Amino acid sequence: MAAIVEDIVVEEAGGLATVTLNRPAKRNAVSFAMWRRLAEIFSGFTSGSGPRAVILTGAGGHFCAGADISEFPTVRANAAMGKVYEEAADGATRAVRDCPLPTIAAISGYAMGGGCGLALACDFRVGDASTQMGIPAARLGIIYGPLDCSLLLRQVGLANAKRVLFSGRAFGLADCRQLGLVDMVAEKGSALEAAQSFAADLSNNAPLSIAGAKLVLDALVSGHAEARASEIEATIARAMDSADYREGGAAFAAKRSPRFIGR
Repeated sequence: MAAIVEDIVVEEAGGLATVTLNRPAKRNAVSFAMWRRLAEIFSGFTSGSGPRAVILTGAGGHFCAGADISEFPTVRANAAMGKVYEEAADGATRAVRDCPLPTIAAISGYAMGGGCGLALACDFRVGDASTQMGIPAARLGIIYGPLDCSLLLRQVGLANAKRVLFSGRAFGLADCRQLGLVDMVAEKGSALEAAQSFAADLSNNAPLSIAGAKLVLDALVSGHAEARASEIEATIARAMDSADYREGGAAFAAKRSPRFIGR
């Protein structure tokens, strides 16, 4: 009997979780079931225990070619079905965006459409010489929704967001850097290797501090800082009362590297 191949593979090692889209024959196009699974996976990551950072990547030389259009006739055939589909896709995107851990998209090859959206939901995007990113909605008669548009706008600004959406084209690495779609570039090796090196650096720092910084920055950029004031205050207080806060001070005084435990 042939082994069952998982469409999404999650591996944890050395304080790092790697989530790999695993449909290389389809350039890791995301199915309806995969959108729901991604939401479950990223909602399961919590600050203070387990991995210190998460890398999202794709198998077989590509990040993600976008949604699996071949299944649209059965899962997205009309407006009602489309609403259910978009809720699943948005649920995955929100789970990636709201993950309290640092999230890094390691982008080799294509990151198109929904794949580009998943990359934009991460905190950082690392590319390499093979990277191509874009959103071909204008070539498919699709209008991108507010969530994905907000992530694109946040990352590249209004004029560049219009360029990406109006053109519908795939942008190579140089254009991705100029537009702001990519934050870092692997000078040697693959995007995944560069992302792993960057994640290792982040993993040395206090998890509660990183999660708190992410909360505050995201609240500010979304205009929800006042509405989330009590949550922010509680997060700051939790860090002040933590063993990691005491460890940070002790390590500084002793001139040694701190050993943070996430609580």
